[in-house]
Amino acid sequence: MPRIRYLALLCPEPAALATFYRTHFGLDELGRSAGGDVTLTDGGYNLTLFRNRGALHEPSMASGLHHLGVAVDDVEATVARYRALYPRGTVIAESGDLQHGAVRIFDPECHPVTLSQTNFGLREERPRVPRIAHLALNALDTQAILDFYVGVFGFREVFEAHAEARKRPGYRNKHVGDGHTNVAIQAFYSGEEGHEARFGIAHFGFLVPSSQAKAEEVAAGGATVKARPAHRTQSEIRMRDPDGNGCDLSQRGWEVDTGKWARAA
Repeated sequence: MPRIRYLALLCPEPAALATFYRTHFGLDELGRSAGGDVTLTDGGYNLTLFRNRGALHEPSMASGLHHLGVAVDDVEATVARYRALYPRGTVIAESGDLQHGAVRIFDPECHPVTLSQTNFGLREERPRVPRIAHLALNALDTQAILDFYVGVFGFREVFEAHAEARKRPGYRNKHVGDGHTNVAIQAFYSGEEGHEARFGIAHFGFLVPSSQAKAEEVAAGGATVKARPAHRTQSEIRMRDPDGNGCDLSQRGWEVDTGKWARAA
């Protein structure tokens, strides 16, 4: 099954942010590019920190969480499925090096999603904690983004974690999973407590053995931390790393598939 295995950030100083994640989350460095980009891994994700510069030629050059990537068995078949569902969709070739996938497509709200047939340069996975297990996307049309991930990649919608919230009138959030990562698709315009109106990838999340202990550690290392609202059932702490990127810390874990949760234990 296709699986999210890549996350890209644009950073003013990738080396400094890489040091933070290596030190406090035990990430390993996979390599660096001539342009100053740094690629890290938790064993399951390629986390690439791009130095924000004009040569990237991105449609959005805002620093922070930028785009995700999906590892697939067959890039051509995935692109064909994408074109069948979105005849006017854009497909762009990428270099396929450590920092990029092979091909880039775009979701219905024009956010890039890169595809790789080689697991983004990752070798055999050795499950460990801390590890990335959550992404949150802010969308204008949450159903359209849900349909994209279900239709193109076969991800499954999950319901258990927000079963109570779904009973509220006007609730529009969706959740999908690939068996390893929970993807929350949130309404961009929302008055919900704790909501961050950042279009596209709003934040990501790490499974940790103890969210409180990790919060204290990262706060001493230059991050800021804040407890999540009580109704948020899948994480306890919202961290902002030294660049201001939002990241949830969870020992409870996230619902990643039908009947399956990724937990720190």
